[in-house]
Amino acid sequence: QVQLVESGGGSVQPGGSLRLSCAASGIDFSLSVMGWYRQAPGKQRELIASITSHGTTGYIDSVKGRFTISRDNAKKTLYLQMSSLKPEDTAIYYCHPNPPRGPGYWGQGTQVTVSS
Repeated sequence: QVQLVESGGGSVQPGGSLRLSCAASGIDFSLSVMGWYRQAPGKQRELIASITSHGTTGYIDSVKGRFTISRDNAKKTLYLQMSSLKPEDTAIYYCHPNPPRGPGYWGQGTQVTVSS
């Protein structure tokens, strides 16, 4: 059984920071390209950052320089360090293998709210 459990979200002011975690089980985590996705109200879920099994990373332009994706293969955990947060970062954040295939194994996500 695949389980992806996100945590670490919360409510912060613009310019603040959060560190998200994703605990994975039931997948070959160390061999998987992993990604962080987010879904803002009224919008589709989008990939914002990815990381290969060996640590090569990629980001969409809107989060470059502000977000850092990382992983601990021994702990089967994915991380997203977010800084200089903006109101437009408000969304539910999910972790998942990248690219997803079929319906995927989406968890509940963790809510990030950035407001003044």
